[in-house]
Amino acid sequence: MDTFTLHQGTAPLFVSLPHDGTELPEDIAACMTDGARRVPDTDWHVSRLYAFARELGASMIVPKFSRYVVDLNRPPDDESLYPGQNTTGLCPLVQFSNEPIYRDGQEPTKREITARVKKYWRPYHDALTEEIARIKARHGRIVLWEGHSIRSEVPFLFDGRLPDFNLGTAGGASCSGGLQRKLVHVLEAQKNYSFVANGRFKGGYITRQYGKPIDGIEAIQLELVQANYMNEETFAYDEAKASRVQAVIRALLEAV
Repeated sequence: MDTFTLHQGTAPLFVSLPHDGTELPEDIAACMTDGARRVPDTDWHVSRLYAFARELGASMIVPKFSRYVVDLNRPPDDESLYPGQNTTGLCPLVQFSNEPIYRDGQEPTKREITARVKKYWRPYHDALTEEIARIKARHGRIVLWEGHSIRSEVPFLFDGRLPDFNLGTAGGASCSGGLQRKLVHVLEAQKNYSFVANGRFKGGYITRQYGKPIDGIEAIQLELVQANYMNEETFAYDEAKASRVQAVIRALLEAV
């Protein structure tokens, strides 16, 4: 079964969109609440938002299934990425609203979680590993760009309103200082959006696991506030808003 799509480009840039998927296998959906089956915590439309990256020669990987099935940006042992802070796990049990994903008594067992990792998580990461190796062999370097988005206000995860652009480089460990400064300079040069580097979102498992600047593999996560390109209540894409935010994302990708 195909669990993702992979476009192979020609540039030393690889865009990963691990929370873009919306599909739910029937047997898993049957165990979920009505609200969870709407998969509200999807990184809505990010594959559409980043579609232009192919024009830049970027490779791109996009999953088909929802993060509720298994979160591709969490470690397979489910170790917390943000100790002491609220977050969701490998096979999340609660939504960002802190409401349950599953009906009472229908939560996945350890055996089911292991099966999901094998069926959905492992193929995505195998493809990541192979494509990173292919690009690096061709160019000698690669930038892995993790594209994410989230509602502007999620009290369960953070206080107040999130900055519009949230760069994560694992506190500077997943990319070179020079590249991070370039990206910050791009964001400083525009006046329409607020931003922060290594704030609440410092980069998830993929950024931290694959970013190895000393080996020529740099990884950056961008967590984008969804109000910048869509309606957060209806999930509807806003073409006018999106075109404006795409100009800034394009500038960031061109910088890398």
